[in-house]
Amino acid sequence: MAQQPLTDPERESREALERVRRDSETFAASSLGRAGGRLRDHLAARDAIGDAEGGGTDPIELWGRRIGRALSVVGFIALSLWLAHQLGYL
Repeated sequence: MAQQPLTDPERESREALERVRRDSETFAASSLGRAGGRLRDHLAARDAIGDAEGGGTDPIELWGRRIGRALSVVGFIALSLWLAHQLGYL
């Protein structure tokens, strides 16, 4: 069964719906969602996988990166709270 050719209003409607679908952003595809995904991958050290020769990564090095990155977040929060205390916000 062959498709019927679209009339002008039908074609315009389909094009409008396609533009809306293409131009609308969901949270997962938004800039905030992408930045959150990159942050999650960075803290989980997924960017370190495959850096070693042969495509493998030493598990100790991987966990060392994860622990170091987690401690840096804790340090950032502690310094932020200390600064807020010194400025009289807390």
